Amino acid sequence: MNAHRKQLISLAHPVYFSLLASVAAGIINTVWVSRLGGAAVAAVAVATNTENVLLGVALVFASGTTVLVAHARGARDPAAVRAAVRGGWTLCALITPAVAIGGFLLREPLARLVLGDQEGGALPLAVAYFAISLPGTAVFFVQQLVDGLLKGTGDTRTPMRLALLANGLILVCDPLFIHLYGVRGAAASTVLCRTAALAAGLLALRRNTLLRAAAGERAPLSPTAVLRTGLPMAADFTIRQGGALVLVAIVARIGVTAVAAYAIAYKVLYIATMAFYSVRQAASIHTAHTRGTGTDARRAIARQAVLVSGTAGLTAAALLALTAPWIMAAFGAGPAVAHEGVLFLRGIGPYLLLMACFIALGGVFEGSGGAPLLLRVTVVGTALQLPLAYALSGLGLPGICLAMALAMAGQCAAVTVALLRSGTRRAEPAMAQ
Repeated sequence: MNAHRKQLISLAHPVYFSLLASVAAGIINTVWVSRLGGAAVAAVAVATNTENVLLGVALVFASGTTVLVAHARGARDPAAVRAAVRGGWTLCALITPAVAIGGFLLREPLARLVLGDQEGGALPLAVAYFAISLPGTAVFFVQQLVDGLLKGTGDTRTPMRLALLANGLILVCDPLFIHLYGVRGAAASTVLCRTAALAAGLLALRRNTLLRAAAGERAPLSPTAVLRTGLPMAADFTIRQGGALVLVAIVARIGVTAVAAYAIAYKVLYIATMAFYSVRQAASIHTAHTRGTGTDARRAIARQAVLVSGTAGLTAAALLALTAPWIMAAFGAGPAVAHEGVLFLRGIGPYLLLMACFIALGGVFEGSGGAPLLLRVTVVGTALQLPLAYALSGLGLPGICLAMALAMAGQCAAVTVALLRSGTRRAEPAMAQ
């Protein structure tokens, strides 16, 4: 097996399983909360979506630190490792209190912004959940940084174990806490279980050989370097989340049946897209570790990342096309919703394959310092996808699939051209000599 491919798979599969564990815990959490009624489900759903947005904030220091630590590891520079660690902790310490305290103080306006003044009791339940979950963001943010530090050293297995620990504890504690304290219990269970995993993560940091060796080094305090590196990645994530929300509004023009089918099908797509993002993280880390070895190495990593992620995308597309009717039946979809969902799952294949390639290439750009360019491609791609989806929505969900595929094809072409041009620019001075 190609050495780059072997390393990518080794780094990616723990990330994928940690993401799967989080999704599984979220689904089971919703199942337990659903016993409290529709208002409770709505309240927890609002809180979960809010956390997804806040993850974009955490990526500023978590992803930025991962890349900088990986660069320093590749350069065998303990002082640079120490500088990245100090910068990551400093930026986390500046951002986390503002989010945790500000979120707690604004918990009611935030819940009202999403839910409005609808009847049914969801608003007070969401406020009660936020009263615990938003201060608990501090634990979530620090855990993201701990994971980022470990991943930067090349250790993706420990973050996987920490995710399995946290989500395993949540699965055990949720029924008890929800039974005793209702919606507040769901929030308390999540925060307490994450705290236990964070304690284990901090211990893992102390035992990490690379980080321990760098601890005694003198290094400048440079949170701005972390901010500069992580901000484009965080913005990329946030723009994609925002584009996905607008796309739901466009699908709503087709009708309620289409929205229901799209919502079910999109949840299933997460199983595939998480694989792409795990390859992206692996490509970012591996590229950063090998930074400075030349354009040929970066292109070799890009080819292998596309091969691994593209294989996952092609497999997912084929499985979804074959099993679409059974998937919709498993979610209890009625005939009309099931029909629309099957159309979507069978038409989304080209988009999945193109997305797999784009996401994988994105990791190479992030690891080599090209995140700002990647962000520009994402902005243009999202700006192209939404009007295309609006224009093609008259074709129903197949039109949405076509719009998504066309926009993603443009993004793939843009990053491929950028990758080829970067190599050409570097080769020309060498040939001139």
